[in-house]
Amino acid sequence: MWRNSLSFSSKLVTSSNPNPKPTLLLSGIFTVNYGFERSVSHSKFYSASASSPSSDDSLKLGFPRLDRTRAFGFASSATVVEPSSLAAASVSKARDVVDLARHYGRCYWELSKARLSMLVVATSGAGYVLGSGNAIDFVGLCCTCAGTMMVASSANSLNQVFEINNDAKMKRTMRRPLPSGRLSIPHAVTWASTVGVAGTALLACKANMLAAGLAASNLVLYAFVYTPLKQIHPVNTWVGAVVGAIPPLLGWVAASGQVSLNGMILPAALYFWQIPHFMALAYLCRNDYAAGGFRMFSLADASGHRTALVALRNCLYLLPLGYLAYDWGITSGWFCLESTLLALAISATALSFYLDRTTTNARRMFHASLLYLPVFMSGLLFHRISDNQQCLSEENSERTIELSSSMETQVQTENVNRRNKVKHSAVGAPGRPPLAYASVAPFPFLPAPSYASP
Repeated sequence: MWRNSLSFSSKLVTSSNPNPKPTLLLSGIFTVNYGFERSVSHSKFYSASASSPSSDDSLKLGFPRLDRTRAFGFASSATVVEPSSLAAASVSKARDVVDLARHYGRCYWELSKARLSMLVVATSGAGYVLGSGNAIDFVGLCCTCAGTMMVASSANSLNQVFEINNDAKMKRTMRRPLPSGRLSIPHAVTWASTVGVAGTALLACKANMLAAGLAASNLVLYAFVYTPLKQIHPVNTWVGAVVGAIPPLLGWVAASGQVSLNGMILPAALYFWQIPHFMALAYLCRNDYAAGGFRMFSLADASGHRTALVALRNCLYLLPLGYLAYDWGITSGWFCLESTLLALAISATALSFYLDRTTTNARRMFHASLLYLPVFMSGLLFHRISDNQQCLSEENSERTIELSSSMETQVQTENVNRRNKVKHSAVGAPGRPPLAYASVAPFPFLPAPSYASP
């Protein structure tokens, strides 16, 4: 039946219009393949044939107007996806991906305490340059900095995992990713474990095992000793100072492969610098630390007298570091002067805080500590003496010592010769009688005295 209707419709088209359009010839073919819709199309055909004629030939014959989408075989216009909707969907998906990456990037940035970690990387890089000698391996420097950044990020992330309840009680930390609920604890632990293992492995492969061991031990010391100790005893400040002093030693070991006395200048500066820095911070945030349940040194010192005294004492410990760096041949004499001036400046702020324990003076000492460290490290790197210069200075000092010793020996030998001559002349030559001297000239008639030759 449907074949007869199809042939009948095609005959009508060929008979009524000698030059049919291709779309009209395909109209009966590209309709929907389901029988119900075909019956509907033919009902439209017979109903349209009885209606008023139109200008279009297809409408005159009773065929419905074909959509472009149906001409290509689609079932209906509702199931067709337009290019504009596809572009809008792709744009929305791209925005979702960008927003997700931005969200996790911000969370990882805050979880890792990126600014503090970059300060740790700067101290490690400075130690690497100081331990490099003449030629600096920039690939090794980059690998050391990257490994240090990973390990520091891991330690800071674990610190926030352990202190999530304490951070939720403090105004300064309640908006961190874990207390605010932006990240889950398993997610943070996975992130910390991954970057910690990766950083340690990178240091072991690209630097040496001693540097990797220092990094791993520092991670354990910070996350598993210093972090719980903050809630137990005020000695946590000094343990944290040890943690901060290890990264420059790590850089020195990564470059030189050994721990030496010359590599202790920058770690000592980091250790003594952290005490006034954290004492000022603990004094400024003592109410917040008390709310969080941390046992800081300033909480047991209501007047702030001991806190200021500890800060002043450690500032004074910074004074001889410049002279030691010059005396050990690490830097030139200019650094000795600059380091002394810097230590005096931060000591002056600590002294003002000791004499007048106010928030303003504590903040001034805190800002001075922020300025001290980058200036100290910059001067240490700028005035450092390479191995060639150290060898030249040692050779010059040895030559001067040899010249001085040779001159001393010459002077001593000359003195000995002079003494021997004086003694020999005194023993071998007999004394002349005074009468002979007197009788030669005034009394020429007397016989001249004869002296025995020695």
